[in-house]
Amino acid sequence: MTQSMTGYHKLSFDYAEKTIHIEIKSLNSKHLDIGTRIPSIYKEKELAIRELIHKHLVRGKIEFNIYVDMCGSTQASSINQEVFISYYEQLKEIAAKTDLTLNHEAISAISRFPDILKQSRQEIEDDEWNAILEKTKTAIEMVVSYRKDEGVSMEKDIRESVERIESLIDEVEPFEETRIEEVKTRLKTNLEKLSDLPEMNENRFEQELIYYLEKLDINEEKVRLRNHCSYFLETLNLSMPVGKKLGFIAQEMGREINTMGAKANQQAIQKIVVEMKDELEKIKEQLLNIL
Repeated sequence: MTQSMTGYHKLSFDYAEKTIHIEIKSLNSKHLDIGTRIPSIYKEKELAIRELIHKHLVRGKIEFNIYVDMCGSTQASSINQEVFISYYEQLKEIAAKTDLTLNHEAISAISRFPDILKQSRQEIEDDEWNAILEKTKTAIEMVVSYRKDEGVSMEKDIRESVERIESLIDEVEPFEETRIEEVKTRLKTNLEKLSDLPEMNENRFEQELIYYLEKLDINEEKVRLRNHCSYFLETLNLSMPVGKKLGFIAQEMGREINTMGAKANQQAIQKIVVEMKDELEKIKEQLLNIL
């Protein structure tokens, strides 16, 4: 099934005295580019998160975020009493020698001194990590589902454009026979205007005309373009990520269409070629976001 590279999902859940928010955003990119923003307590698990994203999302610019809201009274820091008392004793000595008064403002000032608050190192519990891991898997699954839903619509548009190119190939054929006669008549008329040339040899003229028309022949280009269109649709049916491969096939389709335009030498065919190019551009725009 065709997948887009665009996706988004956000979920929240409660654990102990926390509300944990997990957010994943996916945009189109030539490669897999993962950016994470997670609290320091979970940093040791970042590699596992990246491996999980790599396994399921494969390609795209991925933004993975975890936010934590504390719901209870748990604090990550406490007062370092020994340091506080040391500062206080020093201020008492200074106050005894000066007119400094120790009041609540002085106490408040001490609380802002270096090393007054000591940080207690937090470690993630196994149960908490397992909960985050399962919710991350759920968020990734929802992003994949989002990608698939968008991919269905994109695949429909791409198929219509490829089928339109195939139908335009059929529209070229009625003009090819008349084109040959037009070229033949135009060459003959131009030669007749050159009165100082010797009488034209019909056999030689036919040989030269055949050589000239062979250079303008677009049958091979039409056959190759049909084959490319068939191969494109076959590849579109594959379950594996096919965006890059479809891009290469579209390039080959473009080469054949451009050659047909260069060889057309007739206004009606050139108009059809322009329509083909328009449909191919629609395909290329969609392929930029195909996984």
